[in-house]
Amino acid sequence: MKIIIINGPNLNLLGKREPEIYGNQTFDAYFDELKAKFPQIELTYFQSNIEGELISKIQEVGFTYDGIVLNAAAYTHTSIGIGDAVKAISTPIIEVHISNTFSRETFRHQSYISPNAKGVIIGFGMKSYELALQSFL
Repeated sequence: MKIIIINGPNLNLLGKREPEIYGNQTFDAYFDELKAKFPQIELTYFQSNIEGELISKIQEVGFTYDGIVLNAAAYTHTSIGIGDAVKAISTPIIEVHISNTFSRETFRHQSYISPNAKGVIIGFGMKSYELALQSFL
């Protein structure tokens, strides 16, 4: 089974950025834990701060992978283009968010991804990614 985790803007700063919201662990360290915990999954990772690169990666893997775990970060709430890319592909997507977006600013309550996602996992910290992977098994 091939699954990719795709992270959007500022998630490269995990471990440094707002630790009271996002924790102290880097995503690279957490990704190593996920690979060890799910050896049966061929797991890859992609991160970009650039909207077009995220869309290109979704299109690239969106017909050949078994699943995509997508945390589009702030683009979740602003990018019709990413929403359209999710709608256009056949690979199922689980939308994840580390924080509970509904307990934050009102603009974070809108998602252009959710209507076409297989499911949404919000607010369980980094464990959100693990829950998303489990949903594919």
